[in-house]
Parts: sequence; structure tokens; C-alpha cells
Amino acid sequence: MINEQNINHELYDEQPSNFDFKEFLFKCLMYWPWFIVSVIICMTGAWFYLRHTEPVYNISATVLIKDETKGGNVSSAMSELEDLGLFKSSVNNIDNEIEVLRSKSLVKDVVTDLGLYISYYRKGRVRDQELYDNSPIHIQLTEQDADSLKGGIRMDVLLLGDNKIKVSAVIAGREQVKHFFKFPAVWATEIGTFTFNPADENSLMSRNEYFIYINPPLAVARGYAGGLSIEPTSKTTSVATISFRNTNKRRGEDFINKLVEMYNQNTNEDKNEVTRKSAEFIDGRIKIINEELGTTEEELEQFKQAANITDLTSDARIALAENTEYDKLRVENSTQLSMVGYLNEYINNPQNENSVLPVNVGLRDATLTTLISRYNEMVLERERLLRGSSESNPVIVRLNTTIQDMKESVRSAISSVQRGLLISKSSLDRQAGKYASRINEAPAQERQLGSISRQQEIKASLYIMLLKKREENAIALAATANNAKIIDRAMADGAPVSPKRKMIYLIAMALGLGIPIGLVYLRDLLQFKIEGISDIEKITTVPLIGEVPLGQGAENSIVVFENKNDMMAEAFRDIRTNLHFMAGKEQKVFLVTSTISGEGKTFVAANLAISFALLGKRTVIVGLDIRKPGLNKVFQVRNKHEGITNYLANPSRNLLADVETSDLYNNLFILPAGVIPPNPTELLARTALDDAVNILRNEFDYVILDTAPIGLMSDTKLISRTADVSIYICRSDYTYKSDYSLINELQAEGKINQLCTIINGIDYAKKKYGYNYNYGYGRRYGYGYGRKYGYGYGRKYGYSYGQENTNTK
Repeated sequence: MINEQNINHELYDEQPSNFDFKEFLFKCLMYWPWFIVSVIICMTGAWFYLRHTEPVYNISATVLIKDETKGGNVSSAMSELEDLGLFKSSVNNIDNEIEVLRSKSLVKDVVTDLGLYISYYRKGRVRDQELYDNSPIHIQLTEQDADSLKGGIRMDVLLLGDNKIKVSAVIAGREQVKHFFKFPAVWATEIGTFTFNPADENSLMSRNEYFIYINPPLAVARGYAGGLSIEPTSKTTSVATISFRNTNKRRGEDFINKLVEMYNQNTNEDKNEVTRKSAEFIDGRIKIINEELGTTEEELEQFKQAANITDLTSDARIALAENTEYDKLRVENSTQLSMVGYLNEYINNPQNENSVLPVNVGLRDATLTTLISRYNEMVLERERLLRGSSESNPVIVRLNTTIQDMKESVRSAISSVQRGLLISKSSLDRQAGKYASRINEAPAQERQLGSISRQQEIKASLYIMLLKKREENAIALAATANNAKIIDRAMADGAPVSPKRKMIYLIAMALGLGIPIGLVYLRDLLQFKIEGISDIEKITTVPLIGEVPLGQGAENSIVVFENKNDMMAEAFRDIRTNLHFMAGKEQKVFLVTSTISGEGKTFVAANLAISFALLGKRTVIVGLDIRKPGLNKVFQVRNKHEGITNYLANPSRNLLADVETSDLYNNLFILPAGVIPPNPTELLARTALDDAVNILRNEFDYVILDTAPIGLMSDTKLISRTADVSIYICRSDYTYKSDYSLINELQAEGKINQLCTIINGIDYAKKKYGYNYNYGYGRRYGYGYGRKYGYGYGRKYGYSYGQENTNTK
């Protein structure tokens, strides 16, 4: 036997060839039961997968997000309020709004509001059924307790009937069980307090088994945010499509609708923050001015009563009229100074560092009002971005710098406006001084009355202005519109997006066919031994002259008989005919060898010799395997000790005297090996061998040389010089493909004359040979066809032979 470790070396020198798809297809057809079993298993697996997998549906909604850069304002009526100074819209970018919509903080608010962090299931025989809004029992857990959960909790709920339940769960590392008979039922645990409520009065009357999963809302929000897709419909609009995939249609629709609702709610709160801050400022000033106005009016009343004033002179009236005109201007100037002073105190107050500034408080300077509005927009944008990010975000850092710069601009504007008002006040005071002398001529009571009246007018005008601003601020608060308008409400698709039944079955079918194909291909890759004609054609250019089927289990190695036309006899007739085409008329010496013992070289040589003898040709078979003679047993040689080795050792002997006539046929002769010599190699190297072959060539029509295995010893290489045609025998499922490397080398170097090969031991009963070995299929043997010789095209034999091979000698 050949050493198995030789396989680890270069297996064989395979000739370059294209992949034969037709051959591979027929190989696959030989294993059709594999394909049927594989397809059945894969299709059954696909059926079980679809049966146990929850279908996933796609839920989508379309919303219009206000984006002034793309004309996405929610309502054109807001522009009228903006013209009145009652409403200020901030410029929104749709990309920023999409990021806010998919932010985990907003999704967490939705998950908490809908209670999606609690999942209900009913146990089933095939798969557990998830219950969204039809669970017979509901669990309540506060948001704080849910946020503090370190992991998910499973609660098994067993309905015992008659409004009785049994709840078991692993809490704090140990299993706890509770029974409840009255509802609502409260279960206080180490991780929080759970409240159980039935869905209705009769929901707990039946007996059934459920289980409930409770997960941290933030962890659930991460999962929901990961499955959320928000994409604008185009680059020119502010319309976005919100898509979400879920196993429950109703839950997906509720999630998207609540997401848009809470987004609008949070956005409106951001918009109204400036208005609320302004309202707080105005209410505080109204309270202070109201107290001061009451004090002034009370002082005026007491002065008039004490002075008993009823009328003033016309001159004093005229003087006072002129002075009053300037007093009005001074009152207005003082009012503006007071507003600017109040605003300066507010902006410099450390408590208001990150707060918006009052804007609608009666300032007449348009530049200052515009700066305050832009500053408030930046503060609001910063607060909104902080909900989905952190202070270290580069965008927040840049925005903080911009806000500080804008704040300094506001301070600078306030200082500039204050300086301008002070200059105006000085001018007004100088003009009022011209009438002071005229007023001094009036009674002291008149002067005091005018002073008190002026204070009362200042306070009254300031009070009325603040009341007006409060009403305007209230209108602006009520006029806030949603930032996102739903165009199409959330709606689930009719068919699930996964699993796709047709695709799953198609993949299962592909796998069912692909796995056996891969196994067949892998089997071919790992097949180190020769199986048939295709293997030989790939690894060598040595002509193939025939194939010998597996024997019928007969004890005798002789399988060719006269007047017998079985498959074995036809195989040797085919080989004999092909040898006629290969060899010329004068070429009659045929050498038969193999790589190792057991491949059937003696069997082939013996039956080939019989086949020639049946033609009426004198044929002699010579046992030149002098180390291990095999012809003695095949032909039952009578004198085993007399043979060719005796002649090689003593060329003076009569060689023909050692030739025996076969008992089988008169034209068949046997020249046995004779005595096994101690120096076989030296003996075969002598010229006596050439003389012996020449004697036999002249005496017989055909000479068959049964030699030693060429792969184990050098005897055959020495003998090959005397042969006209050298026949190399390989055996199916026995000879390694790597053995042909030696044969290819001998052919390339021309060391053996007219080398050809025969496949021995082909088992046609095996279906795997159905394509390769339909006898004569696709092969032409004839002189002039290159490496293919002989005839036999189109003949097919379907006989089935036993599994025991006797043609191994």
C-alpha cells in the first residue's frame, strides 16, 4: 500500500482544464437523494422559522416641519402678529428639527408616556403572543423606579380565576412569589412598588398564564430610537417622512403620533419661554408702580385739602401750560430712563445669566429691541440643543461664545441709549428752567401742586403702558402654533416587511440545493484517488486504451473465455483492439506494469494474453515480476522453479524449453519467472534479457510481459527497453492521482516506449459512475486522434456486477 503521508505532498500535476459543468451536473444527479433530503430539511426549517417569528410591519407618517428657509411656516396668520410686535418666530432648520425628533430624550418621554417599557405576553404552544392594548392585567411602576432599574425584570403572572392571580419574579437575586385577591393590588419590593390593576371587571375570571417584561425606559428608548427613520421627502421642501418598524401595528402608530405630539409640546414650551419671562417682569413692575401711584394720588389729595385750592389765574395757567409741555417730554424721558435702568439691572443680575431678556416693555429704541430679540433667539436655541447634547458639544461652545458677544452688544446698546436719554434730559431741564422763574411767581401752593401732579402723571402713564404690554404679551402667548403639522397620520403597511415568506422559502430552496452541490464539490476536491476516465484525462496526457469493470466475485482470476460475450470479455476485446491501433505490425511485445501491487497488473496481463490467444495468435505471457511471481497461481504453473530467471542466469539454456502450454487454450503459452534470484536488478540489466525477448518475438505472435510495479522498484524501467508498448494499470478507488506524476515524468523524458494506460476495477453498479462509465460514451479511439485510440463509440452496457473485486493481482 502507498504511504498516506505522500498525500500531504504535491498530489498530482493536473493538466490545465476548464470546469466541466456538464460532468459536474451529472455527478450531482447521481446524489439526487441528498438534494431531496436537503431541500425537505431546509424548507421545513423555513416553515418553522416563519411559524415562530413575529411579523414586522412598517409604520410611517408624513409631517410638515416649519422651516423659513424652505417656506415651511405652519400658518401665514402668524405674520400679522409679527407685524404688531406680538409674535417673534425663530428660524428653524429642518435638519436640526429631525435630530431633535430622533433624540433619545424625546423618545424616552414618549416611551414613558405610553408605558412602552412594560411588555405583556401570553404563553402559547407555538410562540408567545405579545399583548399591547389587550392585556387582562396592567402593571404600574413610577418613572423614578423604572429609571433606577439596572436590568430587565420578568414577572410570571398566573390567572387562577375568580379575580385571583399569582405573581412570581426574581427580584434582588432571589425568587419571590405573591398572591393577590383584591385590586388594585400593591407589591412593595426592594426595587420599587408595583401596582396591579385588571383591565376590566371580568378580565381575571379565566385561567391563563402570562409573563411581563419591565425594562429601564432609557434602554427601551435606545432601541426605539435605533429603529426610527426620519428622512426629508426632498431637498426643496420641509416635509419629512417618519418611519418605524414594529411587530405591533397599533403600537407603532401610537408611538409615531405621540412622538410628533410631544415634539410640538416641547417646541411650544421653548417658544413661550420668552413670553413667560416678559410676563413675569411686567407683573413685577406693575405691582411696584401701582404702589407708587397710590402714594402719589394720596399725597395730591391731602395737599389740595390742606391748601383749599379751587382755581388758578390765567397767567399762571399759561405759564404752567408751557412748562407742562416740557414736563411731558421730561416725563417721557424719565420713563425711558427708568425702563433702561430696569433693563440694565436685569441683565447685570447674576441670577439671570442664562435667561432671556424682557423685550416688549415699551422701549422706543428699535436697535436695542432688535438686539434683545436676537439675543433671546440664541438663548432659546442653546436650551433646545442642550436637551439632546451636552455643554462640551462644539456647537454649544460656539453658541455660548456668540451669546456672550451678543450680550455685550446688548449692554453696550443699553449704555448708549442711557447716555442719549441723559443728554435729552439735560436739554429738557434747560428749557424748563426758562419757565421756572415765571412759575416761582405763583404761590408756593401752586408749585407744590404742579410737582405732585407731575409725579402722578408719570406713575399713571407708566402703569397704563405696563397694563397694555401685559395684554399684548398674553395675546402672543395664546397665539403660539405647533412647529410640526401632521399631513398623513401614522399608518401601518398592509403586508409585513419581514420576514418575507417568499424570500425565506426561496433562500431555503437555494440552501437546499446549494448544500449538496457544495458537498459534491468538496468531495471532489478531497478525492485523492482515481475514480474514472475524467480524473485520468485531467492529470495526464498518456493515452487511455480501455477500462476493466469490477469482477463478479469468481475465485479464478481468468475472466475471458471463448464464446462468452459478457461485459468483462468485451472490455478486454476493446483493449486488444486499441492495442492493434497503437502498435504497428512488427510491434508485438507488450509490457504490463502498475505503481504498486494490488492494482491488477497480473490480472490484466493474463486476460489480455487470453484475448490475443482467442484470435488464434500464438501468445506467450512472461512472468518478469521475478521478485514476487504472480503467474504461477493464475495459470497453476506445474514447474515453478524453471523459468526466465534461469535463462538470464545461464544464457546457454534453451529458453523455449521452459515455456509451458496453457491448459486453457492451445495458443496460450506461459513462461514463468522461475527461481527468485538474489540479484534481480543486475540480472535484468544483462543483455540476456534482450536476447530472451528477441527469441520470444520470433517464436510467438504476441509477447505479454508481466513486470513488477514501476513505482516500487527499478526492474520495470530496465525491462521497458525490450517492449514495443508499455501498459500502465491503475485501479479505480485504489490508485492515487499523485502516482501519475511518475508516469508523466517517464513519458516526458521518453524512458518508456509508447506508454498507455488502463483503468481496472470500475464498479458500474455504483451510480456515481453512471455518467463517466457508460461504456464508450463520448470517447473515440482511432489511429490519428491524438491521445485517444480505438473504437467503441456509442456502445453502452448496463450489466451490474458484485462488489468484490478479484482483478487485483
